[in-house]
Amino acid sequence: MKCIGISMPSESAALLEIGRLLKQARLAASLTQEQIADMAGISRPRYRDIETGTAAARATTLMNIARALGLEMMLIPQSMVPAVNSLLRPHDDDDLPAFVSQAEDDDHGRNA
Repeated sequence: MKCIGISMPSESAALLEIGRLLKQARLAASLTQEQIADMAGISRPRYRDIETGTAAARATTLMNIARALGLEMMLIPQSMVPAVNSLLRPHDDDDLPAFVSQAEDDDHGRNA
């Protein structure tokens, strides 16, 4: 599973950033808002409002949406966010993240 990290100063900025990340993940998975809403057990208008950042969602709703998108929510101490982000960000001379999950390792060249 992939994870995403955000550290935002205001609630409205955080809602917009969460929505942007959800939309990015949904489009990358070639899924519709309707499909994600169905998998998360919410209505499409409710999902749309979360994705556009016009509405907040309960933690359980965000967890269900994240899992429908193949993501996992994690609570990380704010002081650790820069370190986590640096692990996930590719180096200048590399196009892959510095950290690759076990599942991704299995898909890329590991002999079984």
